[in-house]
Amino acid sequence: LSPAWGSNGQITVTQGPPLKSTCPGDTVTLSCKTSTSSGLGSHLYWYQQKDGEGKLLIYGINNRFSGTPEQFSSSGSGTDFSVTISGVQAEDAATYYCLALYGAPDNTQ
Repeated sequence: LSPAWGSNGQITVTQGPPLKSTCPGDTVTLSCKTSTSSGLGSHLYWYQQKDGEGKLLIYGINNRFSGTPEQFSSSGSGTDFSVTISGVQAEDAATYYCLALYGAPDNTQ
């Protein structure tokens, strides 16, 4: 997912290699790299999509969204970002997406 805002061009988003399986209690880190940091600011978001469900916004780079468990944390700057799940559980099984908004307004949520 890599929408562009305005007319400044588009960001290419590359997510790290897929993690197929893990063990309960493990710490899992998922990575995301953007092609530019210019104009990105803090507009980097993570979504979770479980099988048969829609995408759920779980984290902005500085903001854990309502309903997101505390074992999720997000970090990063420049072009490299990550989300970490500490003590992963079976219910965390999902596809995770990184979304970068280029030049988005500061109040984008």
